[in-house]
Amino acid sequence: MSLYPSLEDMKIDQLSKAQNAALTGPTAPQNPSHITAYPSLGDFMGLELTEAVIKENMPEYLQVALPQSSQVSVGATSMIAPLSGQSLGLHRAQVTHGVRQLTLCKDKDGKVGLRVKPINNGVFVCLVVDNSPAALAGLRFGDQILQVNGVNVAGFTMDKVHEMFKKSPVNGINLVVRDRPFERTLTLHKDSAGTVGFQFKNGKITTIVKDSSAARNGVLTEHQLLEVEGQNVVGLKDKQISKLIEEAGEVVTITVVPNFIYDHMVKKMAGSLLKDLMDHSIPNL
Repeated sequence: MSLYPSLEDMKIDQLSKAQNAALTGPTAPQNPSHITAYPSLGDFMGLELTEAVIKENMPEYLQVALPQSSQVSVGATSMIAPLSGQSLGLHRAQVTHGVRQLTLCKDKDGKVGLRVKPINNGVFVCLVVDNSPAALAGLRFGDQILQVNGVNVAGFTMDKVHEMFKKSPVNGINLVVRDRPFERTLTLHKDSAGTVGFQFKNGKITTIVKDSSAARNGVLTEHQLLEVEGQNVVGLKDKQISKLIEEAGEVVTITVVPNFIYDHMVKKMAGSLLKDLMDHSIPNL
């Protein structure tokens, strides 16, 4: 029996999640033996995300409807977003929230090019070095590492995980990873002036323009830009990020994460690491 979920298992897991979501309304049966589909809200990124914590730090996640400025009619010139299959950036972003298995090796210096950060018993990728084995394997900022060589790493310290990589063989380092649990993608249309309707400072979204594509598609303030068209922008200057958005064409896909989560990820990390070492390459399809 395989230790890791097969493609069929992942499909069944997704179906279970959909069925579980349908049972969370007022008509849901009160069955104490019912098992909630993984991951529940409290499991995301290993953080203790109780309702009180979310209400204080991420109130937008408790809202059922979009903000009033987002509730506008859609006319011929006010497109919401293109079909997912038509967005190249969405394909590059690939935020699935699923579990995947991958294999790493070490470079000539005996390193995998990866740095992790423990957050409330979870272990997360906070740095992927450009052109490193980790980058080539497809690891991204925000991925949650679940296992290293068959060992569950929940509760491990940063040093302990790094030591595991150090003691691993040159080839065949097996990882099980949950794909960026708390990130999401949004696909936007530029207006006639070439803007998508939001402003940001130090990568943090600060302002949403009323009736803009950003407003219609659910962009929120207090979120950090992580990717533009699937390209990592963590550590880039605002001018560099703006240039990527400008060059993206009429349709732009962004990947974001709540600042509450992002601040945990980069806490006590030197800005030079993100700026000088982070992989900012364009993902291959």
